[in-house]
Amino acid sequence: MQCARDKSGLKCDLLVVGSGAGGLSTAITAKLRGLDIIVIEKEAVFGGTTAFSGGVLWVPLSRHSRNSREADSKESLDEVRRYLRHEVGNFYRPEFVEAFLKHGPEMVEFFEDRAGVKFLPTEYPDYHPDAPGGALRGRSIVAAPFNAASLGSNLGRLRGPLETITFMGMMFNSSSADLKHFFNVTRSVASLIYVIKRMSGHLVEMLVHGRGVQVTGGNALAASLAKSAIEHGIEILAGTEAKELTIRDGAVSGVRVLRGADCFDISSRYGVVLATGGFSHDRDRIKEAYPHVGRGGDHFSPVPKGNTGDGARLAESVGGRVTTDFPQPAAWMPVSKVPMAPGRDVAFPHLLDRYKPGVIGVLKNGKRFTNESNSYHDVGVALIDACKGSAETCMWLICDSNALRKYGLGYVKPAPMPHSKMLKNGYLTKGDSVCSLAEELGIDAGALESTVREYNEHARRGVDIQFRRGTTAFNRFLGDPNHQPNPCVAPIERGPYYAVKVVLGDLGTFDGIETSVFGEVVRGKEIVPGLYAVGNDRASLMGGTYPGAGITLGPIMTFGYITANRIADRAEGSSS
Repeated sequence: MQCARDKSGLKCDLLVVGSGAGGLSTAITAKLRGLDIIVIEKEAVFGGTTAFSGGVLWVPLSRHSRNSREADSKESLDEVRRYLRHEVGNFYRPEFVEAFLKHGPEMVEFFEDRAGVKFLPTEYPDYHPDAPGGALRGRSIVAAPFNAASLGSNLGRLRGPLETITFMGMMFNSSSADLKHFFNVTRSVASLIYVIKRMSGHLVEMLVHGRGVQVTGGNALAASLAKSAIEHGIEILAGTEAKELTIRDGAVSGVRVLRGADCFDISSRYGVVLATGGFSHDRDRIKEAYPHVGRGGDHFSPVPKGNTGDGARLAESVGGRVTTDFPQPAAWMPVSKVPMAPGRDVAFPHLLDRYKPGVIGVLKNGKRFTNESNSYHDVGVALIDACKGSAETCMWLICDSNALRKYGLGYVKPAPMPHSKMLKNGYLTKGDSVCSLAEELGIDAGALESTVREYNEHARRGVDIQFRRGTTAFNRFLGDPNHQPNPCVAPIERGPYYAVKVVLGDLGTFDGIETSVFGEVVRGKEIVPGLYAVGNDRASLMGGTYPGAGITLGPIMTFGYITANRIADRAEGSSS
């Protein structure tokens, strides 16, 4: 759709299209460099995919990794380079990597010291810690918990967290003390008291604000970035869709937007930054890019529905190119479909249950196909490959009553929370025996019985002969440390037995707009004057691989910072 020109319009130094971490980090940096900024957001709320995320950033050698095995030295930089070369392979681009390694720690200090955005260290290992240059901890940081009530009248404009990963609207970090207390509520008086206090405080928040305001992870990052932007005078126009780029003297000079029934131009003196979140919900583009969708399979992405490839479309309209060369076009996430209401399913990302002892994943043929305790992306890659000869790309997570009681399964919570509703609506499937469970699921019963029997034979000793679960630091990190000798492996032998069907989703696209290292959109061998791309709109630094926790948000904020400084430098040069 094109809209007719309206005589009214707005002007700024820099226009940013999108309000996730990519857009807001660019906007804040440019504002603090002295530029007048407008941010437009297609949806009614700000925060983008960031607000749904875990809020983790992979930033090697930041101030928060000083106490890790890394030190701020040439040797540790060489280790990071070595790891990225191993992981990224033929898509390793030295100029981009060096910019990231140089400016990543600088970006963290800038946002903490000047923009009021706080981070905390994590103990996350790299996803492949045994690979050359891999780290056992210290490269990932996470947004600090944040009181979103400080947004005041803008609280209602903040995108809420993904509803399936909250408990009655309450948030906690996956590795935090909160979650450990909730898992131990039936086994520890101290945990019970903690949970009662936590729930009481949350209910007060709901009564006062209509939502939980003690936010964590990506919701905390989105909220703190938004607060910083608003406090620094950056206007965020929600419900404002970019329809087409405007050109003046051969350079991008603004955007024609649609806001409600009004259509008008926003002109921008120093150009436009595309930060629309990638193309996870562009059905035509993902059919071409995602192998399992191309062969007719289902895809159920938990990212915001507004991520429909607007940035890619706008860039292509002026000669930009969206790369499709990466071995994996997106960051894969195994998800299940949670029936929230008739006709309304919501994605549940399987971030924790796959790592727990007594949970395995099987295909329709009743067989396991991978190490379930590998990263979500690695499991997604393995699932796509394992289902190559089938139209449907899916698996079932299987457990027994012991594991369900201790850890839950998908959206099903551990004891003492009931699961009868999830059985009734079909999300959870139950069988008195492994064979009857298989029959309920429509998968090969004999093969599933054989799979479980062979798995149990070694699992009783804490060993996974077939896929070596629990043999890496990352596998063990999200297992159950109280279960020994292997926090990821236990037999499946106490009926009844349970299963949840899992399909493939994504956390955002890796394929994206080709840019220079500074974010300038590239057209052939030249740049498109006045047009930049950041965030998931931009082709990933990681070249279609997923080396560690936060490899999207770490580069996203770093290159937002780099791009904004490039634009501000040019603005200073043009005015001198």
